[in-house]
Amino acid sequence: MIYKAIVIDDEKRARTLLKGMIDELSLDVQVVELCEDLPDGVKAIRKHKPDLVFLDIEMPGHSGLELLDFFDEQEINFSIIFTTAYNQYAIQAFKLSAIDYLLKPIAVNELEDTILRFKQKKQDLSSFSMLKENLFQSTLSKIAISTVNAIKFIETNSILFMKADGAYTQIYLHDDTIITSSKSLKYYEDVLEHLPNFMRCHKSYLVNLNFVTDYIKSNGGYLILHSKFEVALSSEKSEELLRRLS
Repeated sequence: MIYKAIVIDDEKRARTLLKGMIDELSLDVQVVELCEDLPDGVKAIRKHKPDLVFLDIEMPGHSGLELLDFFDEQEINFSIIFTTAYNQYAIQAFKLSAIDYLLKPIAVNELEDTILRFKQKKQDLSSFSMLKENLFQSTLSKIAISTVNAIKFIETNSILFMKADGAYTQIYLHDDTIITSSKSLKYYEDVLEHLPNFMRCHKSYLVNLNFVTDYIKSNGGYLILHSKFEVALSSEKSEELLRRLS
């Protein structure tokens, strides 16, 4: 199967370079049109009905984030990979929203990995609404949680702690809900690393420090969260814990 792709970017060099990289990778992706702005991109999408759109976020006139505003939900049969030179704050917004992006200058191996992920799964449209919300507010407040059957969007401040369960993660919320995610604990550690209230306190636990009520030094040391959950604390993490809580 050949996947049709469109590149939307206001920089001619960036468009041409990305097309050349895609052609060289030979991953059954064919770039059918290069577009210099969002209106041209919308026309090209209606004409070619692509499977994949590489979309620059920052362009004159329209932000790439406005693309879906031009289509009814039933018309959106394509996936989007954002290309961006945004800062670290924005990159974290992409991670929290579980949306694929390529950071400029684009590396070939990152492009290849992103295309392979696109071929394996269909995007959830609600991820884009969450991305907008995370990008245009002062704090990154929501995270996309991948489960076996769906993607759930939850407030980061509702998370008590996360517990490793093999290749999966058990996510405990303050309302006593437990979500089983198909992502590893290391994945969530990377996604949440920018938020100072989250800490990997043990190989099996990632905790929200806002909910730590007690640090028990006996029995090797452990934490009590929300006054009822006991969570292990590695000995080498005790100093970091005290420093961050103070």
